[in-house]
Amino acid sequence: MPALNNVQLIGRLGKDPETRFTPTGKKVCHFTLAVSRRNSEEADWFQVDAWERLGEVCQQYLVKGRLIFIEGRLRTDRWTDDKGETRYTTHVVARQMQMLDRKPDEQEVTAEGEAPEA
Repeated sequence: MPALNNVQLIGRLGKDPETRFTPTGKKVCHFTLAVSRRNSEEADWFQVDAWERLGEVCQQYLVKGRLIFIEGRLRTDRWTDDKGETRYTTHVVARQMQMLDRKPDEQEVTAEGEAPEA
């Protein structure tokens, strides 16, 4: 059965990226992205994960407020909290990132990567 899981977003970082390591030693860079709604002052917020080399590039070049394009896929995680309630969270797993608001003297930065298979 055919399937499609693809998302493209243009927005601004809500905070500086944070890099962590999984228990198996894989590097993941996490940040939030605010995407403005048309004709509104409201924004939708997305949690973005960039793995391995793409995460390194994001950590190096991205800062809070930076305008970027992200292309990737959605991943929903499920867990049970302390009260026994099932909880869900959805992240964008980035495959490609491009900075859109670079200064004239900055080089263009575009990076691609993929999350390791679980």
